[in-house]
Amino acid sequence: MMAQAQLRYLCLLTLYLTTGYGQEGRFSGPLKPMTFSIFEGQEPTQMIFQFKARPPAVTFKLTGETDGIFQIQPDGLLYHNKALDRETRAVHKLQVSAVDANGATVEGPVPITIEVKDINDNRPSFLQPKYEGSVRQNSRPGKPFMYVNATDLDDPATPNGQLIYQIVMQLPKVNDVMYFQINNKTGAISLTLQGSQELDPAKNPSYNLVVSVKDMAGQHENSFSDSVPVVIMVKENIWKAPEPVEIVENSTDSHPIKITQVRWNEPGAQYSLVEKEKLPRFPFSIDQEGDIYVTQPLDREEKDSYVFYAVAKDELGKPLAMPLQVYVKVKDINDNPPTCPPTPTVFEVQENEGIVSSIGTLTAHDMDEANTVNSVLQYRIVDQAPKYPKEGLFLVQTYAGVFQLAIQSLKKQDSPQYNLTVEVSDIDFKTLCHVQINVIDINDEIPIFEKSDYGNLTLPEDTAIGSTILTIQATDADEPFTGSSKILYRLTQGDDEGRLGIDTDPQTNAGYVIIKKPLDFETAAIHNIVFQAENPEPLVPGVQYNASSFATFTLFVTDVNEAPQFSQRVFQAKVSEGVAKSTKVGEVTAKDPEGLDISYSLRGDTRGWLKIDPATGEIFSAAPLDREAESVYRVKVVATEVGGSSLSSTVDFHLTLTDVNDNPPRLAKEYTGLFFCYPLREPGSLIFEATDDDQQSFRGPHFTFSLGSEGFKNDWEVSKINGTHARLSTKHLSFEERVYNIPIRINDGGQPPLEGTVYLPVTFCTCMEGSCFKPADHHPGMPTVAAAVSTLLITFLVIGVILTVVFVRMKKNKGKDNVEGAQTSEVKPLRK
Repeated sequence: MMAQAQLRYLCLLTLYLTTGYGQEGRFSGPLKPMTFSIFEGQEPTQMIFQFKARPPAVTFKLTGETDGIFQIQPDGLLYHNKALDRETRAVHKLQVSAVDANGATVEGPVPITIEVKDINDNRPSFLQPKYEGSVRQNSRPGKPFMYVNATDLDDPATPNGQLIYQIVMQLPKVNDVMYFQINNKTGAISLTLQGSQELDPAKNPSYNLVVSVKDMAGQHENSFSDSVPVVIMVKENIWKAPEPVEIVENSTDSHPIKITQVRWNEPGAQYSLVEKEKLPRFPFSIDQEGDIYVTQPLDREEKDSYVFYAVAKDELGKPLAMPLQVYVKVKDINDNPPTCPPTPTVFEVQENEGIVSSIGTLTAHDMDEANTVNSVLQYRIVDQAPKYPKEGLFLVQTYAGVFQLAIQSLKKQDSPQYNLTVEVSDIDFKTLCHVQINVIDINDEIPIFEKSDYGNLTLPEDTAIGSTILTIQATDADEPFTGSSKILYRLTQGDDEGRLGIDTDPQTNAGYVIIKKPLDFETAAIHNIVFQAENPEPLVPGVQYNASSFATFTLFVTDVNEAPQFSQRVFQAKVSEGVAKSTKVGEVTAKDPEGLDISYSLRGDTRGWLKIDPATGEIFSAAPLDREAESVYRVKVVATEVGGSSLSSTVDFHLTLTDVNDNPPRLAKEYTGLFFCYPLREPGSLIFEATDDDQQSFRGPHFTFSLGSEGFKNDWEVSKINGTHARLSTKHLSFEERVYNIPIRINDGGQPPLEGTVYLPVTFCTCMEGSCFKPADHHPGMPTVAAAVSTLLITFLVIGVILTVVFVRMKKNKGKDNVEGAQTSEVKPLRK
């Protein structure tokens, strides 16, 4: 034993020396409270720390929860001689004391804490070898209905004890769809959305799952795992709409009354009712057991059925499933008597109506439910007034309410009106209704004219439309103001063109003959008119209209001189603007009603473009036409009768001019402000637009552009942008500070093509702030500052030259020197 202890000490000493434990402050130090963390499972004989003691201490003593594992050497070297196990003891509380040679404590004891750090040395395991649970179909997805639980002895605060759950198998698995899901941290099992929708105990009453659990949060390939079978039974969903409910109306029982119920699959649901439609009153309630009540008596005549929804929510107020529809029908009782029609019932029957003829139908109403015994009505006549010529003249069909003649035809002279009292009844109630029957005269008399011939009448053909020209009268012996006595008049002969009409006075039956269309002497000078008087109601059999219902009348139309009449209201023509002079461009036609000749003339020919043949109405061009000046030329043509009263008529003539290409292209506007800043530092360009006064096609103009002179091609370039715009660009930078007039040739591509040359003035100028610089005091016609300075310098120079010449001449005069002729000639203008 002594040899083993010495060997262990030598090993520790070697470890102490080779690993640097002897370095002060790192693995050794004075005796004081300390805490050490050591992984479990490490090999024994592991040095922890070496404590230093001050004299007179010569050795150390270790006490506390050593468990025979922790030891200390006399020189203060603390170590453990066995592997640690966190699951046995996670923390060891030790005390270390420094003692002298007599065993007396010099320092301490000080607390030393050994924390055993966890390693993943335990596999997780489920608490049960098998789990069983149940779920109802259509349960809410994501709501747990069971749990599986596993434990791991490793430290839960480290990944070693962090468990992850997973469903690794579902049998059966329909269409490869998972019906179940698991919370990977809590082990809670719930339905997926598909499972909530598709689980059906009739198809698969149970499912088998295999659930696995892994430690290390499932993120390490060396993590431990366990698995367990889970059997889940599928129960039928009890959250179902109840059967329709029938409630007898006007119940006298004590309310509320339970009428039906709903139940959620699990206890604890919170129930409520929701109206499908907003009602003045909602007579239903539900308690927290799911029982539904009617809270007050119902009235079928107020509302015959109710539809509302039952809702189940969880403790957080979230719906557990789709609401259930509840249908309540209110069952009828016979609580309403029959009611008569809201307006008086009046029938009419003609004198000659035969026995059993239908007179009319009385329709009473009952507020009780239709097509039940409560609303079946019976009709019975209980009184007839008057009873003359006898009682029982009428009968009524018991269930249909149809009235008929029972004994004989009626005569108006017996009684023009009968009043019947009718009893209308259901199984419990009776009501009296009243029916009035009017006997109306039959149409057995024909209209008779007061005279058969209304003589002759002469009218001019220009008599105004609407004029009344004659009054006719017939009479009818049938009952006044009925269809049998009302008279309508119509013309049966002598007015094929419909120029006349007849209006009837409804009170007197007088007929007024009026002019509906203009009379025309030339068409018909004499009208032999035949009138017929008739009733709107048909005559009874055996009675026919005869000569007494017809009358005659003769209308003579006299001639009136009328103006010529054109064949059209407006005459139109179309011609090219480039036609030659004297080309026929159109024609108008008119006729005189009296057959006189017509002379044509123009009015409003302001441009003098047209002339007309006075005899034929043909219209010719009299001068060059110009569409650009006026595209539609409008004049009036006058037709005057030759002879007679020289009456005339006027008509419009519209001449549309079609375009020819007779205008060269031009600039769309005046370009006066085009400039480049001088000196030009980079190539520049300007955009300009062309136009043409000729009519353009629907695609618009298509101009081509080019430089108008060969001398500009080295400096400028023209490029087309589109059919109307082009770009003028510089080709170099060496331009002078002046104005350039650039010739541009534009071709319109017409038929024939026309071409024009325009000039674009482009200025090269000194710029300031992006514009040509012009001093503020400079005005057109006034010198600039630079010009003024130049002028002043030249003036001073000229004065200097003159003074010099004068001085030289004075010297010459004194010295008798000769002066050159040229100099003399320059000085001469200065002499006086």
